[in-house]
Amino acid sequence: MTVPYSRIRLETRGPIARLTLARPEVRNAFDDDLIRELARAAGELQAAFEVAAGSPGGAFPPDAPRVLILTGEGAAFCAGADLNWMKRSAGYTRAENEADAGRMAAMYRALDELPFPVIARVNGPALGGGMGLLACCDVVVAVDSARFGFTEVRLGIAPAVISPFVLPKIGLSAARRWFLTGEIFGAEEARSMGLVHAVVPEEGLDRCVEEVARAILGNGPRAVAAAKRLAREAQALDREGALSNAVRAIAALRSSPEGQEGLGAFLGKRKPGFTA
Repeated sequence: MTVPYSRIRLETRGPIARLTLARPEVRNAFDDDLIRELARAAGELQAAFEVAAGSPGGAFPPDAPRVLILTGEGAAFCAGADLNWMKRSAGYTRAENEADAGRMAAMYRALDELPFPVIARVNGPALGGGMGLLACCDVVVAVDSARFGFTEVRLGIAPAVISPFVLPKIGLSAARRWFLTGEIFGAEEARSMGLVHAVVPEEGLDRCVEEVARAILGNGPRAVAAAKRLAREAQALDREGALSNAVRAIAALRSSPEGQEGLGAFLGKRKPGFTA
């Protein structure tokens, strides 16, 4: 029997999945249960996409996930670590702390490596570990009143676990400023460093997120997955490796049923069959 979620809500409507952090009483702060549930949800979504991508004949089931919207319930996106969780971790041994951090890192990686785009719907503050969630998203849309911060140093720790995901997003220069000061900054500053892609008034948040989701759903799902993977893998490859990887990727896509359908639709001036 599937154990129900207690810290999140995972809903799917056709090709759009929505994952909501559901701890508004603590501003959607992390604890070990929330981390576990996020990792489990990412695994379920990954498996569903892989089953769909392997469908015979190249057809992609219309109800398979192709976009995930990640948001928080209430007035905050994610305020970092839960106070009670931090109290418990204060008594952990070094080995217990490493295991705890390892589980969090694995959760971020599972979200970061989902084979389809993740859109962050930032409805309020994102602090500490919440910034790691944003860094694992492909597109981030934030309300203009949202506030952000790498606040770990205020607690005598560092943004260590999130750093492998944040650094490729914001770059070394921004990290050396904001990691070290722990200052809170606004949505426009977050956009200027590449963490946020669109800043909108509250009443325009859902419309903007929907527009991004619809743009993604107009593309080939396997092509989008390949494009996302290329962007991630290029960071870890040298120039020669990146070029070889790119050549293999485009050759596979051009000869695939989805690539053939996209090209045929373009030449025939019709809508491709993979458009949701």
